[in-house]
Amino acid sequence: MRWDGQKIGAQDGTALPGLDLRTMPGLVRSVRTPDFAGVTFHEVLCRTALNRVPDASAVPFRWTVNPMRGCLHACAYCFARGTHRYLDLDAGADFDTQIVVKTNVAEVLRAEVGRPSWRREHVALGTNTDPYQRAEGRYALMPGIIEALAGSGTPLSVLTKGTLLRRDLPLLAEASRDVPVSTAVSIAVLDDDLQQSLEPGTPTARARLALVRAAREAGLPVHVMVAPVLPWLTDSTDHLDRLLAAVAEAGAQRATVLPLHLRPGAREWFLAWLRRERPDLVAGYDRVYRGGSYAHAEYGAWLGARVRPLLARHGLDRAPQDVGDGVRWGSDREPAPPAAAELQPSLF
Repeated sequence: MRWDGQKIGAQDGTALPGLDLRTMPGLVRSVRTPDFAGVTFHEVLCRTALNRVPDASAVPFRWTVNPMRGCLHACAYCFARGTHRYLDLDAGADFDTQIVVKTNVAEVLRAEVGRPSWRREHVALGTNTDPYQRAEGRYALMPGIIEALAGSGTPLSVLTKGTLLRRDLPLLAEASRDVPVSTAVSIAVLDDDLQQSLEPGTPTARARLALVRAAREAGLPVHVMVAPVLPWLTDSTDHLDRLLAAVAEAGAQRATVLPLHLRPGAREWFLAWLRRERPDLVAGYDRVYRGGSYAHAEYGAWLGARVRPLLARHGLDRAPQDVGDGVRWGSDREPAPPAAAELQPSLF
């Protein structure tokens, strides 16, 4: 949603850059704190918490809740970067440092799911920016959101890279006694140096694997998103095999492997990272993405053919219903595997 016609009482005089503050009645204040150097939090009173997913979307849920806009994870490839432009902010540094926080999101959500018209459809958390990014430790919005959904009989799922999820595992386990609850953890890069370069605000892969283990010990189904897979950086058989082995050892029941996609906003920011860190790969990415958002079909088929036997080897290819997880995060519309003769890395 756009934050139109909202007023502000910023304690430190900081405000959303590029916007007329006199016309923003939902923006309560903009604050900075020494615990988050260089970050400005813009605290707003939202009018709605539930977001309707367009019917044309391939995802298996129709409703989401996003308690924040922008993300401290600062992932170079984050597909949500372009959404910051709706706030008259840029998709690069502003996305990482200008965080919009819906401070009343739990109260608004409680009212929305309490309406007689609410049909208790599945609600997904973590589909845009991460609900367990580090700022959640400051604002503690998720407990109220979980309680509002579970208390209304609404099934829910959480997707995160944030180990702060550990705090709410008992709450989610309790909620799972009343409604279907599933968790998904995103782990894409095993190498610590590469991971910190690409995702400087995230916990290490080792910490996220420990989170998977803790969620399983709490009795929750856990799905791991190995996404995004980056051509030439993380798509080798060796890397994928080691990562999936670690995921299985941590107790995850399923995994989905998806290639990088580069929507406007994310595309410019990621390619700037690539030119800076791996200029030798720029020409290859130009061939794979051909100026668009998605890797071309040949690469998708090639990656799928590489991944399928690895998923089977590590027992991570089970269907959602087989592990008590009602959400299929990946698309069912996967390309058919090509014949061996068609596997031409030179295309990529």
